[in-house]
Amino acid sequence: MATFTDRDQQIQKLHELIKNIDYGMFTTVDDDGSLHSYPMSKSGEINSEATLWFFTYAGSHKVTEIEHYKQVNISFSSPEQQRYVSISGSAELVKDRNKMRELWKPELQTWFPKGLDEPDIALLQVNISQVNYWDSASSFKPQTISFLTPSRI
Repeated sequence: MATFTDRDQQIQKLHELIKNIDYGMFTTVDDDGSLHSYPMSKSGEINSEATLWFFTYAGSHKVTEIEHYKQVNISFSSPEQQRYVSISGSAELVKDRNKMRELWKPELQTWFPKGLDEPDIALLQVNISQVNYWDSASSFKPQTISFLTPSRI
């Protein structure tokens, strides 16, 4: 199992792994311990803080689940490129209008017909702790990128 040590290289590698994959399955944990997965479109690219962003409705069930159990997983796949990425981290609801304006893209109008004027629109911020991936370039042995720092443990 390979582990990268330079944070910038880690973030760049993750960026390369998911850059052409817009949708992932966003998995949360319900109060009874069951897992729920939702197709979600990532908004923007991974940033230098190892964070991903997703638009959502603040009143959705997934937000309730995250308020009770912050641990989430997002899986991205590109079978034609033999690329599979599983991202673990913690999520939180963010209602920062400036951040929403920064991340908004017209394609989101499909799910949010009123755009940024949707009264219940919000963001999910996912702070990534670990990435497991398989790609044809690195064989089918799982590779790991860890973003765990003392502040994220």
